Parts: sequence; structure tokens; C-alpha cells
Amino acid sequence: MTNPIADPGHGNSPAAWTAVIIMLAAIVIGVVAFWFDIAWLVWAAAGLVVVGLIVGWIMAKAGYGVAGPKYQPKEH
Repeated sequence: MTNPIADPGHGNSPAAWTAVIIMLAAIVIGVVAFWFDIAWLVWAAAGLVVVGLIVGWIMAKAGYGVAGPKYQPKEH
């Protein structure tokens, strides 16, 4: 049996969830824009994917990542 305290959480943190939600929304917007042939919105959605990555990184540095002091793991 593994020690649950040593488990890194596999990215299950507020920083990771926020980054993933922003990036998923950007991808959905990009796909819809691509379908309707709106090139500028496709590129804006690609930029939003990068914004999601940066937001996740900033939140992790602010302590909301898996190893951060503001992250409280939940019991499963």
C-alpha cells in the first residue's frame, strides 16, 4: 500500500483545474470558430490556450498548486 501523503495528486489542484477549464473553453471556441471559418477567432482561441497555461503557472507559484501551501487535498 502506498502512502497517501506522498501521492503528488496528479495535478488535482485549483491551479490545474483552472488552467484546464480555461484551455478547454479555448479549444471549444477555436473549434467552433474553425467550423464557421472565422480565422481571427481561431487565433484568439489559440492565444487563450496560452493564457490558460500562464494562469495555471501563476496560480501554482501563488501556492495553489499540488505542493503549494494554500492547497488542501481532499480525502477520496
